[in-house]
Amino acid sequence: MNSWFTVKVKYTKQLDNGTFRRVAESYMLAAMTFTDAEARIYEELGSSIRGEFLVMGIARTDLQDIFQYDDSKTWFKCKVSYDKVDDEADKKKTIAQNFLVSSDTVKEAYERIQESLASLMIDYTITAITASSIVEIFPYRAEDVASPARRINQVIDEVMENPKSKGIVFSAAGSSEDEAFEDLDSDSEIVDNYTPEEE
Repeated sequence: MNSWFTVKVKYTKQLDNGTFRRVAESYMLAAMTFTDAEARIYEELGSSIRGEFLVMGIARTDLQDIFQYDDSKTWFKCKVSYDKVDDEADKKKTIAQNFLVSSDTVKEAYERIQESLASLMIDYTITAITASSIVEIFPYRAEDVASPARRINQVIDEVMENPKSKGIVFSAAGSSEDEAFEDLDSDSEIVDNYTPEEE
C-alpha cells in the first residue's frame, strides 16, 4: 500500500536575478517504501534540476487527504479532530487527522478545508493550520500500485509474443545466475551422473 513521504532535497538553484544559491526544498510523493521514495524523487527531479542534487532526508508523513486547487502553489497543513465513540468501552476517543490544502492565505486554507470536508457526516474541529514547506507534490501512479502478479503476467505476455525466448530468470541484478543462463541453448540436455553403486 502506498504512503506519503516528505523528501528534502538540496541543490544549487538559479534565482530570478540570475544568481545561484544553494537551497533545500521539500517534496511530497507517494511511494511504497523509503527505497521507492528515493528512487522516485531522482526520477521526478532528474530532468528538472540542472546539475547534481542531494537527498537530505526522507520521512513518512501521516496525511489523510490532499486538496489541490489550481490557482495556488502554497501548501497549508490542516489538523482536524473529531470525537469517536467506542461502543465496547462506552468512551469518547478524539481522533486527529492531517490534511494538505493549497491556498494563498491561512483564511483561504480554512475556507477550502471546510469546503472539502463539507460531505462529512460528523462534527469536526479545525485545530491548527500551518504553512508547509512543500514545493511540489507527486501523487499516486497506477504503475506504482500494480500487484506482483500483474507484473509477472505482463512479463509472461511478452514471452508468449516472442516464442524464441529461452525463458526468464527472476534473480537479483548482477548475480551469477544471469550469466549462467545466458550460456544455455535450447538443445542442452540434463545428464544424470547417478550410478547404482552410490546407493
